[in-house]
Amino acid sequence: MAWTKEMPANPVVAVCGATGAVGQEFLKVLHDVNFPASEVRALASARSAGKEVPFEGCGLQKPGNLVVQEMTPESFQGVDIALFSAGASVSKQLREAVVAAGAVMIDNSSAFRMDEDVPLVVPEVNPEDVAWHNGVIANPNCSTIEMVVALKPLAEIAPIKRVVVSTYQAASGAGMPAMLEVQEQTRQYLANEPMKAEAFAHPLAFNCIPRIDVMLEDGSTKEEWKMVVETKKIMHAPEVGVSATCVRVPVIRCHGESLNVEFEAPVSVQAAYDAWKAAPMIEVMDDPAQDVYPMPGALAGTDPVYVGRVREDASVQNGLNFWLVMDQIRKGAALNAVQIAQLLLP
Repeated sequence: MAWTKEMPANPVVAVCGATGAVGQEFLKVLHDVNFPASEVRALASARSAGKEVPFEGCGLQKPGNLVVQEMTPESFQGVDIALFSAGASVSKQLREAVVAAGAVMIDNSSAFRMDEDVPLVVPEVNPEDVAWHNGVIANPNCSTIEMVVALKPLAEIAPIKRVVVSTYQAASGAGMPAMLEVQEQTRQYLANEPMKAEAFAHPLAFNCIPRIDVMLEDGSTKEEWKMVVETKKIMHAPEVGVSATCVRVPVIRCHGESLNVEFEAPVSVQAAYDAWKAAPMIEVMDDPAQDVYPMPGALAGTDPVYVGRVREDASVQNGLNFWLVMDQIRKGAALNAVQIAQLLLP
């Protein structure tokens, strides 16, 4: 049964995991879009309680530091929307308390993405799915978000048969400790010191690690599996073939993706350009003769999915190749979640 509680025009918003990289970005995005909150609460673990996090204000919440409160089952009384980025185990532990308090959980973890009763939403692709939520809406995997935003306008030209994607994922996908670690490893490398690895199985600086998340029995990783099953769910396209290889690269922030897409009918480069230019949250950046194409180092802190290096693939019928870059913390996490919250407003 779908949720029936009416969302107020000025909801109370809880940012859960407010001291983490995505939690801090939640606060920035709430300000940037001027989300009409009546109150914003910063919640985190007991060890972070009492800390202050900066907030530039939004809606009726004035600018000023927010004092972090310990996140407990009682924290959600009076909350209307809970933006979660505190890890799957925490989301699972607190789901019942959040929903029982009458709040809608928008969860950035993998805890509920493939649950049949939980919508998995990218507002540019399947905004209609928020209508059947029952207290929980899942934010997709960042790499999946990047891909489906670019695929949706093309699928409206011709049905997609198969997608082969290789990702070039930044340290930001593993959180703030990983971002700091790759910077420290770079210093260690340049100082001819041993590089210490804690966030990943190997040092990431000056390296690429072709494994993200746990290994599965079929030889793929869970990150690759996520891209396959989440794409089918979001696009309502169980018949689409998806093959993914996910690689961590020594970039601080912004994921890159190389896509090869096969369609049921021809899709020209110009038709793709036209579709992307008319679509929300996509910027075409494609003039290789002038060395213009999306690059992670130049696009940190931006919102769109950038597309470039677009060309036809002569090795398959009706094929296109292209390259994407997106800020993993913005559209890949915090911005997408806040956009979902915007869909809930009356």
